Amino acid sequence: MGVIVVGVDHSAGAKAALRFALEEARLRQATLRVVHAWQFGYIGATGLEGALPAVGGELEEFREGAAAALEETLRDVGADKDGVAIERRVDQGAAAAVLVEESRGADLLVVGSRGHGGFAQLLLGSVSQQCAQHAFCPVVIVRGSAKNGHGVS
Repeated sequence: MGVIVVGVDHSAGAKAALRFALEEARLRQATLRVVHAWQFGYIGATGLEGALPAVGGELEEFREGAAAALEETLRDVGADKDGVAIERRVDQGAAAAVLVEESRGADLLVVGSRGHGGFAQLLLGSVSQQCAQHAFCPVVIVRGSAKNGHGVS
């Protein structure tokens, strides 16, 4: 049995990618590894917003928030109703780097064409572009579509 990796960030594009990856995993009888990458941010201090790194207990709060976001995305898509074996990964790091590393040994990497952040007018997000260029397995980039909820690029 193979492994299909999908990156999620709770955006509409990520949900479309998750739907596609679920169907692909079901058809291939593969395990689906759902990955949510997070980076710790910066806490603000009066006049110094962004100047002090988050530490200690705040890191655990970031991890818990990322895990909750992943679970919410899975619920929104109805992932647990599809009969596909799902592995959940919540990894600290830049999304593209985490997904490229997760692609080692995978049969397929699935990402949305646009996630949260960046410039909305771009057709291809920086994470999907980096994954397409550096992944260790084939990559499917799914774009949202008003017609059926996902389209494949």
